[in-house]
Amino acid sequence: MPGPLDPTPADAGTDDHTDDGTRDRTGGRTVITFGTFDVFHVGHLRVIERAAALGTRLVVGVSADALNLRKKGREPVFSQAERLAIVAALKPVDHVFVEESLELKRDYILEHGADVLVMGDDWEGRFDEFRDVCEVVYLSRTPAISTTALIEKISAGS
Repeated sequence: MPGPLDPTPADAGTDDHTDDGTRDRTGGRTVITFGTFDVFHVGHLRVIERAAALGTRLVVGVSADALNLRKKGREPVFSQAERLAIVAALKPVDHVFVEESLELKRDYILEHGADVLVMGDDWEGRFDEFRDVCEVVYLSRTPAISTTALIEKISAGS
């Protein structure tokens, strides 16, 4: 056991990261969720924390810039690379990837071995078709917080 002045952490040798930088938490349930995560705010953090609490491994699909443009009719404020970096840096997140298409949700669920799909309740019922391959959970959104509202407020100079 390292002493108080030893720079070696007590948990040295028990790093739970794989060679590709993702955490390895063997066993348990894998949860997958998706989002743009632009202009990251506490609502994003809460949904990620709540999703992570449903399993032992959290995988997050971050919408590609092109997908966001198709879905929302505008480019994200932060680039795809910046949004991936922000989400990957969050403690509850074990792995991030780029979500290229809404139509590939089933493929992403299977590819990442997800046991649970978590989406915001604004998508209620839209992903029930995946109940044959995983549990589907819709979480309520954080009240009075929205990226669109934040962008509008900032643009208005308020």
